[in-house]
Amino acid sequence: MSKETERQRWQRNFADLLQELRVAQTGVQILFAFLLTLPFSNGFTRTTAFQKDVYVVALLAAAAATALIISPVAFHRALFRQGRKPELVRFAHRMASYGLGFMLVSMVSAVLLITDFVLDRPFAFVISGLTGLWFLVFWGLLPFVRRNWGEDDIDDEDDDPRTLTGD
Repeated sequence: MSKETERQRWQRNFADLLQELRVAQTGVQILFAFLLTLPFSNGFTRTTAFQKDVYVVALLAAAAATALIISPVAFHRALFRQGRKPELVRFAHRMASYGLGFMLVSMVSAVLLITDFVLDRPFAFVISGLTGLWFLVFWGLLPFVRRNWGEDDIDDEDDDPRTLTGD
């Protein structure tokens, strides 16, 4: 098995990150599009001041998530062929993480908006809180807990070929 060079590792990390961003980008774009069209629907005129405030939070968080999740593309264009892949990967990682945070806020706010529109407010708060908890478990807690499961797993941070061959 040939050893991966530092440059190859950064290139692989960037390619992996781009694949992850494609998934997140699709989700945030669909949510953002839904939120952009919502005020033009007939039922939006029946929203309360609270629901309009929640809508604005959801919309702005979706816009922020979209900007952050797409920003690695612009950063890559600016650094293209400058040999700064490590900087690009670090930046893209931070932007993806922040983008997911804003996406979480937007999704929970959208759930709150819709559930407050169709249910009593206390139920809407409970459902939205559970939704936020659900996302935090699957986007935050489980990935970090999983990092410590089993020592036999190959981890991206540990690319030592001796651990891959059992030496």
